[in-house]
Amino acid sequence: MERVPHENVATVLVDPAVLHDLEVHLMTLDLRLWPVATAPICADGPRQAFQVRRRMLMARRGAWDLASDWTPVWISFGDSWRTGEEPLPWAAHQVLWRTLEGYAYHVRYRRALGGVPWLSVPTERSA
Repeated sequence: MERVPHENVATVLVDPAVLHDLEVHLMTLDLRLWPVATAPICADGPRQAFQVRRRMLMARRGAWDLASDWTPVWISFGDSWRTGEEPLPWAAHQVLWRTLEGYAYHVRYRRALGGVPWLSVPTERSA
């Protein structure tokens, strides 16, 4: 059985105070930050964001309670990290984890990638 096509993402809780700065930093590395509440693949984004946040907090049994009002996001990899259908290179993983380590007091995550349906970046159409 073949797996449904998906995009590899890190699921991260981000302190709203650094959300914009983290997003800009990730953009410079060709990594994309998608708030779950507004992601184009979510039919009911706010509800899914609540569920993702709750699941992450419950899994840590109180250790992440300070993140109870933080923003759940998915971080995906831009085109420069992809080589056709090949798996992501380890360098992509290392850049992501190293960047998140730089925001250690403002992010909470499990060091693993999950899969979500493809997140399409809007492109401009020429006239």
